Amino acid sequence: MDIYLIRHTKTAAQQGLCYGQSDVELADSFPAEAHKLQQKLPEFNQENLVFSSPLTRCMQLAEKFSGTVNADSRLLELDFGDWEGLHFDTIEAGVLQQWTDDFVHAAPPNGESFTDLCRRAGLFWQALLTREAEHVLVITHAGVIRALLAHILKLPPANAFQFRVDPGSVHKIRHLDNYTYIDYINK
Repeated sequence: MDIYLIRHTKTAAQQGLCYGQSDVELADSFPAEAHKLQQKLPEFNQENLVFSSPLTRCMQLAEKFSGTVNADSRLLELDFGDWEGLHFDTIEAGVLQQWTDDFVHAAPPNGESFTDLCRRAGLFWQALLTREAEHVLVITHAGVIRALLAHILKLPPANAFQFRVDPGSVHKIRHLDNYTYIDYINK
């Protein structure tokens, strides 16, 4: 099974806005970015599986690939809780610093830690491997892609941020004979 982890394209969100699970719009450049992204992928047929975060910035892209998209909340970006919709520079500096010093285990108020995100992304991955398909597309967010790569490679969650995950990037994974290979990252 070839699995393509795809990050949504650029958003229209203001620089510095905290919008993990907020439903922000895609940038006006979406049609061109989506076309460029499609050029990175092989031709797919309708028998392929397409999974997406339920947020508009992912679903809009997923619908370019298939009329049948499986929205899965396990593919949502990190929940920033009370910080959703705030600009990072408006969050009290000491509180923000405590979180950034230990984001793997600490959660924003009423949000989730990166460990929580890794746990739910891992549950998605385990369920995915029970499915039968030649090609699978997973349209999601940078945090989820990092969590999945760390899960596959059995890396500590803190090491996940060593993976660059650009908007509109593709990361190809191959699962064959109960073994998972990484073909490429951040194409």
